[in-house]
Amino acid sequence: MSSIKGYYGKLLYIDLSSGKIEKRTVPEEDLAKFIGGRGLGAKILWDHLKKPGIDPLSPENPLIFMTGPFSGFPVPSSSRTCVVTKSPLTSPLRSTYPHASTLTYSNIGGFFGPELRFAGYDGIVITGKANSLCYVVIDNDKVEIRDAKKFKGMRTDAFDKKILEELKDRRYKTVYIGPAGENLVRYASILHTSARAAGRGGVGCVMGSKNLKSIAVKGSKQPDVAYHKKFIEILEKARLVLNNSPNTKNWRSYGTAGYIVKSSDQGTETVRNFREGTFPEAYKIGAEAARRDVWIRDIACMYCPLACKKSGRTKGKYGGIVHDGPEYETGTMLGSNLLISDMAGLLKIIYNVDDLGLDAISTGAVIGFLMEAYEKGMIDRKFLDGIELKWGSVDATLAIVDKIAYRDGIGDLASKGVKALSQKIGQGSEKFAIHVKGLELAAHNIQANPPRALCYATANRGGCHLNGDSVEAQNFRAMIDSTGVCLFAAMDKVYEEPIISMLSAITGVEYDRAQFLKAGERVFNLEKLFNYREGFRREDDWLPDRFFEDAFTIGPKKGAVLDRAKFRDMLTQYYKERGWDPETTKPTEAKLKELELDKIIS
Repeated sequence: MSSIKGYYGKLLYIDLSSGKIEKRTVPEEDLAKFIGGRGLGAKILWDHLKKPGIDPLSPENPLIFMTGPFSGFPVPSSSRTCVVTKSPLTSPLRSTYPHASTLTYSNIGGFFGPELRFAGYDGIVITGKANSLCYVVIDNDKVEIRDAKKFKGMRTDAFDKKILEELKDRRYKTVYIGPAGENLVRYASILHTSARAAGRGGVGCVMGSKNLKSIAVKGSKQPDVAYHKKFIEILEKARLVLNNSPNTKNWRSYGTAGYIVKSSDQGTETVRNFREGTFPEAYKIGAEAARRDVWIRDIACMYCPLACKKSGRTKGKYGGIVHDGPEYETGTMLGSNLLISDMAGLLKIIYNVDDLGLDAISTGAVIGFLMEAYEKGMIDRKFLDGIELKWGSVDATLAIVDKIAYRDGIGDLASKGVKALSQKIGQGSEKFAIHVKGLELAAHNIQANPPRALCYATANRGGCHLNGDSVEAQNFRAMIDSTGVCLFAAMDKVYEEPIISMLSAITGVEYDRAQFLKAGERVFNLEKLFNYREGFRREDDWLPDRFFEDAFTIGPKKGAVLDRAKFRDMLTQYYKERGWDPETTKPTEAKLKELELDKIIS
């Protein structure tokens, strides 16, 4: 048990090649410096992969499920689990290593993280590769690796029900992959409760490479709190301010889908493969339409007052589906990005993407790229296996989604992402292949938004919209991802001070805002060091030509386009503020010493 409270100081290591299961102690220094979640996951990955260029799909690459110090406590909006690994999707422009790629982290809410803590662990580290498909069952101290061949090929919705029947106990919380993960689609996701996804960077692909279908966990423990009375007092304050916040009321009413129409009206929506920022038919797939025609209930993660997830039932040609959505990312990347405004059709696409275990963001970006390449005559129907992949076609989109998940025909190449597709197609298609470092961009368009452009370019995992639009925001978000708190709640200013105070009360380590941000800066810089070791340089912190050349033609931001020279200057200023070499982006010795990272990399 760690002397730093709020932790067990214990990780579960499972080697699927040998079947060896160990409970290992986490060094207290790592808990103090890297906190948990994203931060501690990055430290474990750094230590485990001592050499650059390791194949992300090799048994050596660890798959890390990491909770934070808030996980399992009744802290509002604190159920997040961070999945950390080396990405199978990303790559630098130039590297001496054939398998160079970024660190990736993918966040998932729900109930799995808290239950893992109830079982007595701060995280799980999976290594090796099973001889055949398997799943892991954790019941407090009892841990088993079981045969999963009977579940091979099973989609996530059916598996979610079947695994609980198999275990005969609904107290188990599970994570799992679908056919896309089993088939090693480079942007496969890990699902929980059929609709919550750790989607970004190919974490489901890494899980599939280990022949691991699922992890199921239940437990009955809880770590200690350093200052219990103080924690209860701050907890009551946190609940009060968050419950009464107007932002919380908006999340409850509209979820993230509330931004679909709002973003379109502002000219920052992703439309037609990032060609435009406004979608005239956004109102057909936005929150008000969903609330009127689709949504039946609001769903919350454990201990969360926001209840931002929405679930409903569709009618008509694509009717009969009961599923979550649309959310902003799913509704935009699979809706306005593809010029799809049929709500029932959109929800059918979202359902299939989740059911097959695909990342909705990358899937939407890949299909949008193919639609544009087809429109421009760079590819034909033969290239697309006879599919008439036109803008707005629900049926064509559904056909491509299936092909990607099963790597059938065009789906094999498309399963590798837009970077691989554009390299194959050529003909200047790289100008509208929308990715950074190989990771497809999310649903926030940037011709009229330079700070978000900086966010995408400098994100350590690739084109990430959650990275933060400034150095301070990036440091703050790295720390939030390390605690187990949901970013949606943490973005509310009224919740910021209670978060920091609760962290101090739980752990017994005193934090003020400056120390909180410094810890986040340490996490962000360690991720940067991992990428730098793999061969990523300043040239990789760049954006596709579309954003500098293709001005919007409609909407309130008509004519908007990024300025190359100004963006280069913005990047240079960013690196200087970070304490990194502006030419190479390597963190300086002075910065590493300041953050106590100098000994880690020596």
